[in-house]
Amino acid sequence: MPFLSDTLTRVKPSPTIAVTNKARELKAAGRDVIGLGAGEPDFDTPDNIKAAAKRAIDAGLTKYTAVDGIPELKQAICDKFRRDNGLEYTPAQVTVGTGGKQVLYNALMATLNPGDEVVIPAPYWVSYPDMVLLAGGEPVIAEASAQTAYKLTADQLEAAITPKTKWFIFNSPSNPTGAGYTWDELKALTDVLMRHPHVWVMTDDMYEHLVYGDFEFCTPAQVEPQLYDRTLTVNGVSKAYCMTGWRIGYAAGPEALIRAMGKVQSQSTSNPSSISQYAAVEALNGPQDFIASNNEAFRRRRDMVVKMLNACEGITCPTPEGAFYVYPSIGGCIGKTSEGGAKIEDDEAFATALLEEKGVAVVFGAAFGLSPAFRVSYATSDEALREACTRIQDFCAGLR
Repeated sequence: MPFLSDTLTRVKPSPTIAVTNKARELKAAGRDVIGLGAGEPDFDTPDNIKAAAKRAIDAGLTKYTAVDGIPELKQAICDKFRRDNGLEYTPAQVTVGTGGKQVLYNALMATLNPGDEVVIPAPYWVSYPDMVLLAGGEPVIAEASAQTAYKLTADQLEAAITPKTKWFIFNSPSNPTGAGYTWDELKALTDVLMRHPHVWVMTDDMYEHLVYGDFEFCTPAQVEPQLYDRTLTVNGVSKAYCMTGWRIGYAAGPEALIRAMGKVQSQSTSNPSSISQYAAVEALNGPQDFIASNNEAFRRRRDMVVKMLNACEGITCPTPEGAFYVYPSIGGCIGKTSEGGAKIEDDEAFATALLEEKGVAVVFGAAFGLSPAFRVSYATSDEALREACTRIQDFCAGLR
């Protein structure tokens, strides 16, 4: 259409949302479809958080708030960073947005000029490169590999940085791989960043609390305190607190950057939902014990899915440290033909045939910048996961 902006032609719709919508459409049409595309917990929001939202409604706390967050929530965020990460921030260094995605987008819009580069490790969350493009910057993709458990090495980060680099986006545990960086692995990356003082760090810590076994989460400004003044630490309540639809994300960083991000938000959405903000205060300040019990369910599901996928012909599935995703490699399936006659030329063809022939919806690896692979979200019931993995096994067994 001639009236659409040139900027819009640089980006594509979110593939993860597209897969989820396709699965819903097929279900509505009567098809037996198991959707493994949605990145949200299947657990309900805890009752104490819902009760806080109801109290806010009953108290009439339903008006506009400060553009980037109520004081109570900003203080709760400061307390969270001190308690969980050993990071000291003041409320003036905190911003609250309508989900973590808006917070990331605000930061890129507030800082990028044409030609500025943003280093993004692949596999990446699908929105990072497109948000950079919308903001006028240039994504520079640094590919990790299955051989390093999908974690970027110091040498790869060093090779990706140029004089034009403005940001390094870091996500651990990762969407889509679930890979989590240990303290030593992250220290190797922060050592590189210390040699490049013009590069800022944008961390997406959304899956901080969703970690398993002995793995301990850490974040860049915690590992290298000298990066504090050029790090934006982003988080939210969506995943750990089962609040995806409440749409509250937040970040802390240098005060000048936070003010600039607030300016962007003031001319776009203005404040996040007042009710959701009061619910988020309770989420951060209230009981945290449910996270451990949810994580035990996620760990059990992870182990089952990894075992069943590794039993598939042509698939290799690493065991991730966190989040609720696995990212199996399907190199052994490429070039084959399905029982239904589909040519498996790439991972998108694999995912399409799997959906059409077996009714299992997954997101193909090219959407995340690294092929051939696909992403499974195991944030659904054990029964659905077992049946889905059985169907994937059948699909792979039928490839010729």
